[in-house]
Amino acid sequence: MALSTHADLVDKVRLEGAYRTREQAEDAIRVVLSGLGRQLTGRERLDLAARLPLEAALLLTSHTLDPEPTTGLGFVKDIAARTGTTPGIARWDTGSVLTVVAALAGPDLITRILSRLPVGWALLFGRAELASAA
Repeated sequence: MALSTHADLVDKVRLEGAYRTREQAEDAIRVVLSGLGRQLTGRERLDLAARLPLEAALLLTSHTLDPEPTTGLGFVKDIAARTGTTPGIARWDTGSVLTVVAALAGPDLITRILSRLPVGWALLFGRAELASAA
């Protein structure tokens, strides 16, 4: 999937998340990509930014990293706290945005990203969370 403009990204997230307005989709994109940018490091962060429209890439890369990486559930709870919504709404927003981001990034990059994040992130990107063998 190729989205050449930020407007295309907003439209795709609006459709994926069944948002009533473009503003709701834009708000979800802003909060989720900013939060993701606080979690991603290194080459994966730069490679993902290169596949996003410019405005989205800036959201991803303009924030400093959190000192401690968080689980997927912790990320959703953080989004809920930052936006003053429920964890259920934050989970919906996160999944709506990251599912579109995963399609833009492609499976190889998402696999690399997930290998660098703590547990619980795969479902947010629309993938099954596979448990490692003990």
